[in-house]
Order: sequence, then C-alpha cells, then structure tokens
Amino acid sequence: MKSLKKILLATTLTAGFGIFMGTTDAHADSLYTVKTGDTLSTISHQFNGDNSLIDLIAKDNNISNINMIFEGEQLTIRTADEAAPAPAQQAAVAPVQETQEQAAPVVEEASAAPAATTSSAKEWIAQKESSGSYSATNGRYIGRYQLDASYLNGDYSEANQESVADSYVAGRYGSWEAAQAFWMANGWY
Repeated sequence: MKSLKKILLATTLTAGFGIFMGTTDAHADSLYTVKTGDTLSTISHQFNGDNSLIDLIAKDNNISNINMIFEGEQLTIRTADEAAPAPAQQAAVAPVQETQEQAAPVVEEASAAPAATTSSAKEWIAQKESSGSYSATNGRYIGRYQLDASYLNGDYSEANQESVADSYVAGRYGSWEAAQAFWMANGWY
C-alpha cells in the first residue's frame, strides 16, 4: 500500500510539475507598462532580444508613430513565435519582398524620409546634450554634441564638431536613431 501511495504521489507531482513548466513555455500575450526612457526598440529587445517586434507591437496596439509612446501606456506584447505566419502565408509573402527589393533603388532616390529622421535624431541629441550650442562646455566635454575634447583634437569649429559627431555615432551606434535610443535608455550616448 505504501508503494502505491508513493507511485501516485510521484505521478501527481510529476504531472503538476509538467503542467507548471508547460505554462512558462506558453507564449501568451504580455501586458507591458511603458516606463520613462522606453522605446519600441528597447521593449522589443527586452522581450525578443532584437528589433523584430517593433512593427508587431505598433500594429497590435494601434500605434501610428513608432517613435511616440508615453510613460504609463499599457502595451500588449506578443512574441515573434506567436506572430510568425503559417507556412502557406510565408510563401505568399516571399514574392512581395522580392518586388520591394527590386523597387528599393527607386524608393531610396525619391525618399527624403531617412535624412529627415536622421537629422531629427541628431538634433534631438544636440538639444539634450547642449541645447544646440556649439560653444557649450562641461569639463572635458565640448560643443553641440558634448564630445570628449580629445576627439576634436583642439579644433572646436562647427564643421569639425559635426564631422567628428557623425563619425563617432556611425562607429559606436551605426546611426543617429540608434544613438538616440541608447540615450533614451541610459541618459547619455
């Protein structure tokens, strides 16, 4: 009788543990409350480790401008696994992607949107760092982008500050948008 009780208890515990572990692997929607400094990029990284969820989060939460979310706003987050199209849908998507890639050079030549986005992110950082002043100083940090004086090599001209800032951001972050996202998450870039 003791053996039967042990077997039943062990089976019940194992089944319970299996159910418990199964619920941690289930991909249910998560409700996320936006905190100060959050961006869709940082939220996507938090849930999926990359930027792949940005468009999905925007679509699921009816966000028309992906650069504008507000502290306290509650967002529904699905993982990429939940949002992945079925195999039949994937086959239908592939030709569209090829068409878009073929049309890309025309779009790039005609579109001024990327430059506007870059300059707005660049201007945003300049305003946060120095209120846009080329002559601002803070210890060893100089100018509009508060660059370390050693980066400027004694040339504090506006043209050099712009050139060095562009090189610094390209080398460290890849783009001004990425630098802005980092600044928003950390309070510096």
